[in-house]
Amino acid sequence: MTPMRIGLLVGPERRRHAQKVQRLVDDVVSAEAAGFSSVWIPQIPDDFDAMTAAAITGARTERIEIGTAVVALQSRHPVALAQQALSTQAVCEGRFTLGIGPSHHWIISEMMGLPYDRPAALVRSYLDMLDAASAGPGPVDVENEHFTIHNPLDITDITDNPVLLAALGPVMLRIAGERTDGTILWMADERAIGDYIAPRITAAAESAGRPAPRIVAGVPVCLCRDDEVDLARARADRILAEAEISPNYQALMDHGDARYVSDIVAAGSEEAVLARLRSFADAGVTDLSVRVLPIGEGRDELVASSQRTREFLASITPAI
Repeated sequence: MTPMRIGLLVGPERRRHAQKVQRLVDDVVSAEAAGFSSVWIPQIPDDFDAMTAAAITGARTERIEIGTAVVALQSRHPVALAQQALSTQAVCEGRFTLGIGPSHHWIISEMMGLPYDRPAALVRSYLDMLDAASAGPGPVDVENEHFTIHNPLDITDITDNPVLLAALGPVMLRIAGERTDGTILWMADERAIGDYIAPRITAAAESAGRPAPRIVAGVPVCLCRDDEVDLARARADRILAEAEISPNYQALMDHGDARYVSDIVAAGSEEAVLARLRSFADAGVTDLSVRVLPIGEGRDELVASSQRTREFLASITPAI
């Protein structure tokens, strides 16, 4: 079995406006120094732009893969998306992975005021543009159901521009396997991945003659005492549970055993955390995007908890 690579989910700290950029840079630089294979930057609806963060941190690092998890397609015209992605790739010198997805109705419709109709068809149309733009400098001519584009691009000659699609349903998993490098997940437990996601996306990639797809799983992790596991699970449900309201995630969870985000948490001793992470590898996960989940009373305890978890994860990097 190919080892499962270990990456970190990193992002801006809320309300720390004056320190936001430097903290992001420090977080990614320290992840690279610790030996993590990747960092994944979420696109939070009300916070720092994920691709801008990838470019900033890419300019300050040399080895680590930097990806988005994930950019909502509808937030950018496909030309603007391609320009920003290729520009970010040039800054990262080939280490950038574009994670994209059609997002959720409560973001696209209720926040942005845009239609959320037939998201799979829209994804195909965006991928037409990204495929053409990633082929190299020159004219980009795309005419499909949603766009008529005749726009030259001459940004970079790096033509390995990986794309991961946030794919939860069967149609999106087929698109991810047939047309992208894999999928990036949240709210997926081992059974949902092993019995539902991995077989479908792998079969789609094989039918299209593509390499085996990457399956990047988001997993909250907390290194703690056995008697603190319930605290970690409760904190996960308190600070990470907003995703559970999405029908897309609810449908995904129907394929597994998890009902709450706490059911996906890897918490406890080093042995317990490692065993849970290995169960994701056994299910077919190729990459972890670890969301470090600290516990404690007050900032000092939370920082110490986070540091303990990161140090343990660093000790088992870059892969298990």
